[in-house]
Amino acid sequence: MCLAIPGKVIETFAKGGMQMGRVQFGGVLREACLEYVPETQPGDYVLVHVGFAISRVDEQEAEQTYRALAELDQLSELEVPEVDAPEVEDRRPSNGRE
Repeated sequence: MCLAIPGKVIETFAKGGMQMGRVQFGGVLREACLEYVPETQPGDYVLVHVGFAISRVDEQEAEQTYRALAELDQLSELEVPEVDAPEVEDRRPSNGRE
């Protein structure tokens, strides 16, 4: 089952032409796409599903939802280390003089 997890937006920034945010889930920070909730500002709470903030929620609702998910042991995906996108190697044709 896939769930949206509530988190607090710590900062917002652009990345690759998309509105992004660093979101705190308990003690864990993750990046999330904010394109679906472009009015989001630092300090706001959002529900994040597979890396996309899908809606804004108030602090009380976020805390209640987070506690319920913790009680149901549904926060295990936050324990997995965040993986950075691999760097793309230079694929220009070689002239054979290297």
